[in-house]
Amino acid sequence: MNIAIIFAGGVGCRMHTNDKPKQFLEMNGKPIIIHTLEHFDEHPEIDGIIVVCVEAWIPFLRGKLEKFNIKKVLDIIPGGSSSQESTRKGLYAVRDYVDARLEDVIVLIHDGVRPLIDAKLISDNINSVKKYGNAITVVPATETIIETNKDGDIEKVADRGRCRLARAPQSFYLSDIISAHERALTDGEAEMIDSAMLMQHYGVTLHTVTGPMENIKITNPMDYHIFRAIIMARENEQIGGLGID
Repeated sequence: MNIAIIFAGGVGCRMHTNDKPKQFLEMNGKPIIIHTLEHFDEHPEIDGIIVVCVEAWIPFLRGKLEKFNIKKVLDIIPGGSSSQESTRKGLYAVRDYVDARLEDVIVLIHDGVRPLIDAKLISDNINSVKKYGNAITVVPATETIIETNKDGDIEKVADRGRCRLARAPQSFYLSDIISAHERALTDGEAEMIDSAMLMQHYGVTLHTVTGPMENIKITNPMDYHIFRAIIMARENEQIGGLGID
């Protein structure tokens, strides 16, 4: 069984949209979160979806799910006070819904504001978990990465050929990722940036899956304009393929 956990918890501060969270901004008449959910809803290997959402916007999202005929959402739950807590709540929601051993359930943890994924990336994540136990989506680093000290002095220039940028989904067996989160809760570890950081903290060897370069996270106006440009380019390619000028 394969379940996606989609996070729609941002409030859009960097987008300068005080009245509407960034995941609900529209592109071609459709909220960004719906663009994202459609990839999972239409994928034959995805059995269900849990959405972790800003609580006040849950009724709005339910209406959009109905309008755009999103069928696989099992539940929409309110997020926590941090990304880590929201992830844990999403995992617990999956545990409550599945009728299977936790060791047999794969969860794909994804950002609602990463709509530029594809079916191949979802399948690659699932296959990687089955083969290696986990999957961390990455893209190659295309610029030099440096480490600095607190004074701004460069301490290390990384080998770009070995560097990758972490993206999403990040996927695991449900039993493994819940165990790590519960251990972190016991240990008072509450500042993990994402699931990859958490799992590595507890000594898990992580396997990468290379995704499309355009799999950006839409967090600021420039990201939104890039998203729009990519969507327009794809639409123009489709029109060109039909022989329409």
